[in-house]
Amino acid sequence: MKKHSGQDRSLTSRWRPATQAVRGGTWRSEHGETSEALYLTSGYTYDTAEDVAARFAGEQAGMQYSRFQNPTVQMLEERIALMEGAEACKAQATGMAAMTSALLCMLSSGDHVVAGRAAFGSCRWILDNVLNRFGITHSIVDARENEQWRDAIQPNTKVFFFETPANPTLDIVDLEYVCGLARENGITTIVDNAFATPILQRPLDFGADVVAYSATKLMDGQGRVLAGAVCGTDEWINGKLSPFQRNTGPIISPFNAWVVLKGLETLELRAMRQSENALKVGKFMATRVERMLHPGLPSHPQHNLVRKQMTAAGPIFSFILEDRAQAMAMLNAMQLCDISNNIGDSRTLLCHPASTTHNNMGPQKRAEAGVEEGMIRINVGLEDPDDIIEDLDQALTAVGL
Repeated sequence: MKKHSGQDRSLTSRWRPATQAVRGGTWRSEHGETSEALYLTSGYTYDTAEDVAARFAGEQAGMQYSRFQNPTVQMLEERIALMEGAEACKAQATGMAAMTSALLCMLSSGDHVVAGRAAFGSCRWILDNVLNRFGITHSIVDARENEQWRDAIQPNTKVFFFETPANPTLDIVDLEYVCGLARENGITTIVDNAFATPILQRPLDFGADVVAYSATKLMDGQGRVLAGAVCGTDEWINGKLSPFQRNTGPIISPFNAWVVLKGLETLELRAMRQSENALKVGKFMATRVERMLHPGLPSHPQHNLVRKQMTAAGPIFSFILEDRAQAMAMLNAMQLCDISNNIGDSRTLLCHPASTTHNNMGPQKRAEAGVEEGMIRINVGLEDPDDIIEDLDQALTAVGL
């Protein structure tokens, strides 16, 4: 197999994002296929015993085993790295595999992590129930407040870990300030960018060290496969993450990697259109409910920061009703839009975070994270926004709003 003659980094790094999303990282075999090949293989053969010995010794380039690397997976990694503006990327089986690997590959007993209060429920669970078992402590801060990051630093702080926009409160973190603070103190920043993707926000441009993804979300974008990705420098990816990943095994399957590759081709179109739809739907919802958490609206307290570091506010926002009972009644009244805990899908999906994605946190930690009982999170899809609005309108009316 040979790489396409145009696929050298000096060329592809100059391409604009839309071009990178379609053509970045493409390999072609001797058959000259236009679409990326799907290499469904667990192992590889070698011309000589000396060749395989040289590969395992790191003296010869080439595939060894698909837990280590696979051509389809490597194409995905090269493409995501290009889009992110990163030197390297490793793809994982799921978004949580990406988050867990990014943390565990560099933390040891006695280390300390500072994390944003608002985060996906499983990310908080990792902090509370995995890292602590290995003697790794953490502090939770309101990630919107810059001074809380500075105040939380301890002599053993190794990582700042946060989402922006955050799930499901849509908290926004000042990337330039927090990443700059981390660099001043020799701390590595790990940013969960799943709500935005590199189309809407590139944390590395603001000084982040590591960017992690649930590629299940907008990158696939059509609710088909599970996938994750972590981007960073060559030194960090190959020196810290790769040895951990190849020996613990959270590698993505070639089929799932191929599906995400195809999803990336339309990522910009989907992310921008869904952001436009979400803004229109959000403006309507602001006339029907008292409390909105939509970073694209001027009413959001961090709207100006969104405009500074994002090209669009994304397809996801939250709103808060009176209580859990009213929230669930509204969900049950929806006729077009689906009840689902997924996000990033091309379909409009709604869920009640307190009873789903953040249920395992318990009521006290949910309250600390800003996840209220009446909160509903919505992922606005590619349907006609007027149809989405009509469905939301009738459901709100059905519960007396």
